[in-house]
Amino acid sequence: MNKFYNEFLGHLEKEDRFACVEYAVSKLSSGELDVVTLYEDVAGPALNSIDCNINDKGLCIWREHVRSSIVRTVIENCYTYVIKEREKRKISGKAGTAVVICPDGEYHEIGARIVADFFTMCGLNATFVGSSTPKEEFISVLEYLKPDFIAVSVTNYYNLVSAGKAIKEIRSRYKGNLKILVGGNAFLKNPNTYKEIGADTHVRTFNEIRNYIGGGW
Repeated sequence: MNKFYNEFLGHLEKEDRFACVEYAVSKLSSGELDVVTLYEDVAGPALNSIDCNINDKGLCIWREHVRSSIVRTVIENCYTYVIKEREKRKISGKAGTAVVICPDGEYHEIGARIVADFFTMCGLNATFVGSSTPKEEFISVLEYLKPDFIAVSVTNYYNLVSAGKAIKEIRSRYKGNLKILVGGNAFLKNPNTYKEIGADTHVRTFNEIRNYIGGGW
């Protein structure tokens, strides 16, 4: 697996969007990689491992945004393979509905987009709402879609307070039967934080999501 990771990382460090997309799609097309492995062992870790050694902090931030944008493009181009993975296992896509959000103030959305694809692969009708979603907006979304699951993605530790407020608002205003999952780098030091902010479970991988929701894999 290090081979695929190192090759993709090389393209990403050069900030070569075309090469990154072409590499990912070609490996999925050939069957050398599947979507889960690409997301969990290649693209995601490559993005998280990038370290900026330049003294100019502004330039480092700019590079982080560029590389995040490249990985986002890779994920968007993998969607047809997400559907193929689901169809290959004869999963109907009628297992329920899921909504994926980032709480107000959380602008890191790559993990949330990946989770939305994982939900889709497990047979759920998944909607990714977007980064930094104000409470009023996603309450309206919940009342409209009436989901069975909602995933809240938090990367920045300081946004856990915002996530907790969002979950409390959901619990008080949305009366449907709803399971709330949380994930993201903000939970790495203390996975049990999910209990403190009112979620039902903390998930980190595709298998954990699949096992929790009962996907047909």
